[in-house]
Amino acid sequence: MRLDVKQMLERRSRSGKVPRLLLWYLRRLFHEDFMNRFLEQGYTGVEFCSKALEYLGITIEIEGTIPDGGPYTFVSNHPLGGADGLALLSIIGQKSDVMLLGNDFLTNIEGLKTMIVPVNKIGMQSRLLKQGIDNAYSGGTHILDFPAGQVSRRNHGVIQDRKWSKTFLRKSIETHRDIVPIHFYGTNSRRFYRMGRIQQILKLKFPLGMVFLPDELYRSQGKTYRIVIGKPILWNTFDQNGNINQQVEKIKQTTYAL
Repeated sequence: MRLDVKQMLERRSRSGKVPRLLLWYLRRLFHEDFMNRFLEQGYTGVEFCSKALEYLGITIEIEGTIPDGGPYTFVSNHPLGGADGLALLSIIGQKSDVMLLGNDFLTNIEGLKTMIVPVNKIGMQSRLLKQGIDNAYSGGTHILDFPAGQVSRRNHGVIQDRKWSKTFLRKSIETHRDIVPIHFYGTNSRRFYRMGRIQQILKLKFPLGMVFLPDELYRSQGKTYRIVIGKPILWNTFDQNGNINQQVEKIKQTTYAL
């Protein structure tokens, strides 16, 4: 139940060695001591998410309610990359069991791993990962998905998700899950969006902004965020044989209009 930046880097280094300056910088960027003071308390599942928000002093204002019944597919924009996931898992999880389709890196966080269906957002998905997603949708647990797959970026002065994946809609139709749109209001720092722009200019495959997400979570201390929960959209209102990309875009626009 600890974050060990040195060990994490050594596992990913071919030589097993990490430059001391890089280690010092990333320990500061990840706020290792601050994070470990919380992780060492041993919370897991929904309690982990709720207590993390409390530890950070984050307030969530909610408009709308989590519907009864289900299981549902909850889809949301992804403006923050940390606090938004914690908040939505806490809110939905207090009503019923929920699993997040998230980056497989999140399974390294002991308190979260039982709520994560790992998805490889950078490369090809393995057969094992695909099977995990299929099993999650076929089960009786709510699904929370950020269909953009990565945190919102600034584009022409507007902060918004990039193109949404169509997987959530295909699987929801296939398993007869109604879809609940959620709009999470929030932004990261200017530095975060500059990193995204640098990545774009240099055409880097590695999502540079991801490195700064722990610091963005740290900076969210004491903030208030607002979320709006929409009405369920019935699965049988979608045309499985129609233009799936257009239908996904319509759901995305519905979410942003909340």
